[in-house]
Amino acid sequence: MILHPAEVNHGIAFLRTGLPGGLDRLIDARHLAVTATELCTVIGDRDSGAVATIEHLMAALAGLGVDNVLVEIDGPEVPILDGSSAPFIEAIDEVGVTAQNAVRRYLKVLKPVRVTQGKAFAELLPNERAFRLDVEIDFPTPVIGRQRKAIDLSPSVFRRDISRARTFGFMRDVEKLWSAGFALGASLENTVAIGENGIMNPEGLRYADEFVRHKILDAVGDLSLAGLPLLGTYRSYCGGHRLNFSVLEALFSSRSNYAIVDAGARRETGYAEIGNNIAMPAFAPEVH
Repeated sequence: MILHPAEVNHGIAFLRTGLPGGLDRLIDARHLAVTATELCTVIGDRDSGAVATIEHLMAALAGLGVDNVLVEIDGPEVPILDGSSAPFIEAIDEVGVTAQNAVRRYLKVLKPVRVTQGKAFAELLPNERAFRLDVEIDFPTPVIGRQRKAIDLSPSVFRRDISRARTFGFMRDVEKLWSAGFALGASLENTVAIGENGIMNPEGLRYADEFVRHKILDAVGDLSLAGLPLLGTYRSYCGGHRLNFSVLEALFSSRSNYAIVDAGARRETGYAEIGNNIAMPAFAPEVH
């Protein structure tokens, strides 16, 4: 996978190569391209080309405020690496990002939208100043239990508090997936494994509440499929990829739910860390 620089208003798109017949396919990283959300977020389709597990890379790009990039990938899944966004951020940091001469646009939530699935829910609420994520999880095991965390998204907060949180799973579920031919790459190198009596990873957790922080990471990645950085508050209880996608569908179901605005002369240091009163979208130079 290679990240290529892209022009202003290009957005984030995946160039899927290595398809049968030597064909390539360009897939915009937008909610309309999502075709599966069961175990991860997938864009594109199996017949003409798809890319799975995009959420950790998308979270890294959104967390750093990267607006325009072409992701070239020659396989069906973004590398899982260590199960977090940290390796992507480290690679981007090695080459840096570049300011572009354009005003950053935002998708501003105007009215509350909410979706539910049993006891679980996800909602987007108006927020004039920031993209706030308030996420709560509740698992019937003392290893996790009930955890809640809220952040206002900015590059510094994402780096420090969210980026290193790894995906997690229960050993009993992973073993079932393995037997069915799924999650074959899952290991203690890229997943926090939860056994009957505790964490199975010898190094333990990176954060005391790493589980809810990873749910925030996933939400940052999934919600970036709105196509523009959000101005709003995202709130979820026992959410996941399906609800993240569904709340975007609900948002876009009516034009009265949102507006597209630009930063103009307004200082947005709490969100995009924009300096000198000028909004500066960035792109990532090539990263191997």
